This record gives sequence, C-alpha cells and structure tokens, in this order.
Amino acid sequence: MKKIIKRTALVVALFAVIAMAVPCVLRAQPVWFNAPSTTPDAQRSALQNVRAQISFFQNTTRTAPGYVNEGYAMVWQGFQAIRGAYGSFKSTLTPNQLAYGANDLADLDAGLDIIQEAFGNFQEDVNSGQSSASSFRNLCQVLSRATAVWLQQFNKVCARLRVGW
Repeated sequence: MKKIIKRTALVVALFAVIAMAVPCVLRAQPVWFNAPSTTPDAQRSALQNVRAQISFFQNTTRTAPGYVNEGYAMVWQGFQAIRGAYGSFKSTLTPNQLAYGANDLADLDAGLDIIQEAFGNFQEDVNSGQSSASSFRNLCQVLSRATAVWLQQFNKVCARLRVGW
C-alpha cells in the first residue's frame, strides 16, 4: 500500500513539474500572458477606438433607416461594437484609474444599459401597432442623440482620469 501511495505522489509531482516547465501543455494559460497593456499608448489607442465606434455608429443611425429589413441588425451590431470597444478601453486602465473613477465608470456602464433599453422600446412600439419604419427612424434618432451625450460624458471621465497621459 505504501508503494502505491509513494508512486502516486511521484507521478503527481512529476506531472506538476512538467506542467510548470511546459505551460503550453496546459489548457488554461496564466493570466499574465493575456493581460492587456495599461501603457499611455494603449490607453490612447483604446480611447480613439471608442470614439471611432461612436462615430461609425452615428453614421449607421443616419443611414440605417434606408435599409428597412437590415437596418435594425446594422444598428444593433454597431451598438454592440461600442460596448466591446468600451470594455476593451476599461481593460487598459490602471488599478489607480479604476479605483479613482469607479463611480464615473459605473455611470458610463449604466448609460450604455439605458441606451440599450431603446431597442426594447422600439420592439414595444412595433408590437403595439406603430409603423416599423416610423418606429425605426425614431429609434435611430434617439440612439444618435443618446450616444452623443454618452460620448461627452465619456470624454469628461477620460480627462478626469488622465487617460493616456
């Protein structure tokens, strides 16, 4: 019995040494290999990406009403691209920036959630019998204005957190 326990312990120890020496054998890699950069350049790049996504989105809200069937999907995808860019931006912030700006960042997150509710309102309008083309034009106008306000707040928060400095 003691031989089996010793042999099992030896096999486990050998596996642990191999796993540490050759991490590519493991399915999950340590977090530090995939951690985003928090350098000023990375922050500026992520900041510009958020601004670019907002600009693309606002262009989409101007042109999408002309594409009645595909327009909704275009607008939805554009909004999700903003969320993705904003999530990537937050991952470039330093721990100090995250701590100092926690309330502001939570407000920005909540703002995106509120803007997203407009999609549900559009569905309710269509389900209540309003014209889908008219409701969609209204949705696009609301989204364009709301993201413009959100961007203003985003820029203020970035200045306060000294993003990219």
